Formats: sequence, C-alpha cells, structure tokens
Amino acid sequence: MPEPFVPPLRTAVLADSDTRWKWGALTARRISPDTALHGFLLRGRATPTARQLAETGAGADELREVTVRDFLAAMSGTAPGTAADPDGTRPPFDVLVLACVGGTIQAMLHGLARTWAAAPRRPVVVTGYVGVVYEKLADGLLLRHGADIILANSPYDAERFRALYRGVGADDSAVTTCALPFLEGAPHDPGAVARGERPYRVVFAVQPSVPASRADRVHLLERAMAHARRHPDREVVLKLRSRPGEHTTHVEELPYQRLLDRAGGERPANFRLAYGNMGELLDGTDLLVTVSSTAALEALHRGIPTAVLSDLGVREALGNHYFAGSGCVTSWDRLDSGELPVPDTGWLAAQGLGAGADGSWAEARRRLAGLVERSRTSGLPAPAPYYSPRTAPGYLPGVLARHGLDTKGDPLPERSGTGRTGRAGAAARRLVRRAARGLYRAGVQRVAPLIRRWGQL
Repeated sequence: MPEPFVPPLRTAVLADSDTRWKWGALTARRISPDTALHGFLLRGRATPTARQLAETGAGADELREVTVRDFLAAMSGTAPGTAADPDGTRPPFDVLVLACVGGTIQAMLHGLARTWAAAPRRPVVVTGYVGVVYEKLADGLLLRHGADIILANSPYDAERFRALYRGVGADDSAVTTCALPFLEGAPHDPGAVARGERPYRVVFAVQPSVPASRADRVHLLERAMAHARRHPDREVVLKLRSRPGEHTTHVEELPYQRLLDRAGGERPANFRLAYGNMGELLDGTDLLVTVSSTAALEALHRGIPTAVLSDLGVREALGNHYFAGSGCVTSWDRLDSGELPVPDTGWLAAQGLGAGADGSWAEARRRLAGLVERSRTSGLPAPAPYYSPRTAPGYLPGVLARHGLDTKGDPLPERSGTGRTGRAGAAARRLVRRAARGLYRAGVQRVAPLIRRWGQL
C-alpha cells in the first residue's frame, strides 16, 4: 500500500529586525529544509529596509510588513491569502518561528493562545535567541516560555535554560539543543596568503550598541587604523552593521562612519569599510576582531583566529565576559605585536562550535516532526506561558499593553465613531497613523540621534 501523501510544511516567521529576520529564516530552513517560507516583518522602530534584508541573504517565498493585529489575523486564517484549508483540518501554517525581542514573543504567545483557543489544529511554535545569551537570562527565557520548542544554541545554553525553568517551577520540556543557524561556510585556509592569492585580512566586526560612549568607540577605531599602519601588508576591514539612519536589533547612536569622518589624520591606504553579508566576508578573513559580536562564533566555527578585545575591560556591560575561558580574550597591543589567540577546545565543544556542529539540528528536527504529527492527528493545546495574570499580575499587563493586547490576549479596541461620520473619521485616523508611523521612524532613526550628538558637543 502506498504511503499517504504528506504535504510539505508551510512555515511563517515573525521578525522585528534585520538580525532576527536572518536568524528566523535560517532557523526555519534548518529545522525544515523543504518548507515554504512566509515572512512577516513587525512594523516598528527596527523594521528592516530592503537593503538590510538583502544583506542578510535570507529570502522567503513571501514577505510583508504587518502590525500585531494583522499578524494575529493571519494566524487565525481570516486574513487574505492565509486561509486555512476549507475542511478546517489544516491551519494556514504548520510551523511558526517567533524571531523577536522577548516582550514581543510573550505578547504573541498570549495573543495566539486566544486566537487558537477553539482551533482544531494550530502551528508548532518555535523560538530562541539570535546569538549568545550574556544578559537578561531570566527575563528573556521566561518571556519565551510557552513556545513548543525553545532553541538553545549550544549544550551550555541548554543546561542553563533548563536549570532556570526548573528553578521557578516552569516546564522545561520545550528546551531543545541546536546550533546557531548561520554556522556554515568554508573552513579557514591560512595557506591562501602564503600562495599569494590574497593579502592577510583582519576584520574588525563592530556592534551598534557596544561600546556605548564616544570615547570608547573612538579608541577602538583609532586602534584598528593604527594596526593597519603598523602592518601595511595587511588589509584591515571595518565591518559595519548598518548605514547611518538605519536601525538594527540595537540602536546605534554613534555610527563609526561618522566618527571616521571626524577623525584626524590620513586614513591608511590598507584600511577600508565593508557592509554586506558577514559570511561572505569571512571567506577571506585571517583574523576576526570584536568586542563581543556573534561574528566571533561564526569565525571560531570556521577555525579563523578570533580576538575578543579586553581594551575596555572584560565587563558584563560589554558582553565580552561571555568569552571568559575561550582563550580568545586579548588586546590590540598583543595583536599589534603579532600574537594570535588560541581557542580552548573544551569551550568550543560546549558552545557547539567546530566539527560536528552541523549535526546539532537533528534533535530539533525530530522534535518538530513529532509535534507536527501530533498537531495533524490529535491537535496541540493552546500555548500556556509561565507568565499569566495570576503569576505576574504586576508585570504581564504592561508587556501585553505595549503590543496592543489586553490581559486575555485580545487586541485592544480601536477608538472609532459610529455611522458614516464615524467610518470616515476612522479612515482619516488610519491615514494619519500611517503618516505618523513614517514620521516616527524618521525621527527615531535620524533626528533623535543627531540631537543627542549635539548635546554631547
């Protein structure tokens, strides 16, 4: 007897920034390689531009910008183009990846629990972290609780996640070990320089919000250029996350491009700026330098010598404390003198880096397959987050209200009048809100950082 036909999975990804879109889309492909991918970009301060999306290298079969209300409608099958199967046996999507900040994930879980309360079937909900988890471990984890699969990017993270959930009496069965989805690319080839195929390349991967002060950022910029002057045979690349005026996961109030324009002295001929996909840049990199960027994990996975700077101290505020024990913590002075960090193999293994990391997705794929089959046969219960009006009455309502939801997970009512005048007024308000969103985004991304910089003069 032939096996019954099983249609390919349909996966939705909700993201609120360029970095999280990349993580969500690549994660969806990792856990279900043949899936049809539908992207939803949550409208807000960090909604990525077309250029930022192109740089991620993560495409989708469909991609559109939505509000919270739009998204919940799409997940219910009531929005145009997202209807469930006519017989009601299949929801509009089989898998939903929530690639957002913790508070947004929590709000979506409550909104989805309300949306799917009477649905015979619903998508499997997956979430996790874009990179290393070096701050707000408890807050971020508990805001993600309620998803069916909570991805931990390494065995080390999985152990921490389960311990925290157990410590507060929360179910830890959703925690699933995997790896960062962008750990790929060719291994480092140190012989390329010796063969004369390219110059020795040093890449300084900067971050939007670390460090925060002008003095610290100027120090790092000057040291990178000094390294280029000291080693004229090397190519020193300043890898930038975004152009001035664009936002990513974190706000960048002091872009390195502008600091470089104001820097005194002549720029070294072997020093340049670079945008674009980090993976492509790493293909020809011989030394990756950063304060605490996730790019360090990408480089270490490939075997590229990686330096985590201690110039500004090893501090929680910088995030470089996460790399204590890695063997990678060093300074520009040591790099100038020719020293290269040697990573600790035990630390690499605990982080799921290096050989064998590609197989780290097997557990997530097995768990997803089991949950999808359960959804198709007996259905899945509605998400049940740890936070509820009973467990966190002083915290949860504020989280939900910031995303336009009440304590039941329903969208808060829109103020509107009645009759023809009311309908006209509602239409006018929608136009005003649309224009206001554009002005708000321009103000946040361009005007506010400029005013703050003026204040520092």
